[in-house]
Amino acid sequence: AVQDELLWAAAWLFEATEERFYLEYLARNGDALGGTGWSINQFGWDVKYPGVQVLAAKFLLQGRAGEHAEALQRYRQNAEFFVCSCVGKGAANVPRTPGGVMYHQRWNNLQFVTSASFLLTVYADYATVTGRGAVRCPGGAAQPFEILAFVKSQVNYILGDNPRATSYMVGYGQNYPRQVHHRGASIVSVRTDPSFVSCQEGYASWYNKQAVNPNVLDGAIVGGPDEYDDFADERNNYEQTEAATYNSAPLLGVLARLAGACGGLDEYQSLPQVAAANRTSQPAHRRHPHLGIEQNVTRTWAVRRRTYHRYSVTVTNRSRKTVRGLHLGISELDGRLWGLDKARYGYVPRRWLRALRPGRSVRFGYVQPGPPANVWVTGYKLV
Repeated sequence: AVQDELLWAAAWLFEATEERFYLEYLARNGDALGGTGWSINQFGWDVKYPGVQVLAAKFLLQGRAGEHAEALQRYRQNAEFFVCSCVGKGAANVPRTPGGVMYHQRWNNLQFVTSASFLLTVYADYATVTGRGAVRCPGGAAQPFEILAFVKSQVNYILGDNPRATSYMVGYGQNYPRQVHHRGASIVSVRTDPSFVSCQEGYASWYNKQAVNPNVLDGAIVGGPDEYDDFADERNNYEQTEAATYNSAPLLGVLARLAGACGGLDEYQSLPQVAAANRTSQPAHRRHPHLGIEQNVTRTWAVRRRTYHRYSVTVTNRSRKTVRGLHLGISELDGRLWGLDKARYGYVPRRWLRALRPGRSVRFGYVQPGPPANVWVTGYKLV
């Protein structure tokens, strides 16, 4: 979808030109295009909402919002949802490997680590420079220095401070990927052999060659390890060894910030231990003015000295517009769920309930022993 790109473009055009038209577009279309509705913990080339939200929060923190302060405040809430989720103090924390790096998926996971690290860095600086201080999270306050310390831990992991002692930046350190999935790096240089190499010949002669690449792709960030910190340095293992510009680009800004360290290395002294944790015990319920969530116990019974409850959950559209693209987050769910479908970003209503008119509700249920699961709104659009 292009909705996030439209908001992303408007935010950057306002930053570049200071023309209020673009800020007005950002504020007035936040509900319809998902900018104020989506709360997610992943930022990358295909999902830019957290980037839009951080940039909008910057305008608010700098006192540039004007009459659009209320709309930008909703963007800011989602930006801080992202920050809290990354540092392990949120309602939908990003999982981490045993070695401590954020983990989203096997294929090119480090793209999300470098991009999130960039957003965390700039948000910590925005909060510091504007005097707003700590980010309030369900799991406790996240101080700017604490956010930067977490970023530093992610960068250190990428550069070799991990269970494999492997640097995932090609050419850096003694132990880095030698069989990067990259055509230019894996075929001999024209300076060494000027003869023409066709596409078919390159694949047949070089792709499966069991040898290190003849050219070192200095500075490239590969896809990185799996959820257990394991990594196979093989050219055909493209999920882990492929390099991409959207891996390296965000890291440049982070490295520059850490090297310059606007406050010096004192920012990282006497820091609390960065947790390798990841299940949030009791996330705070995020309030959305347009949507209400109500949970009720409809039945209770005991089986072999264990008490089970059937919970009914009702999500109601309290706005005057139609809600589309509703996504829900659920944690601490140990039982069977019905009435929702699993989606990329949480859970969605069944196909015939995808549009929720004003005053209408969607209901689902689940059975589990003990207290209720945590249910919150991950994203939606108002049309």
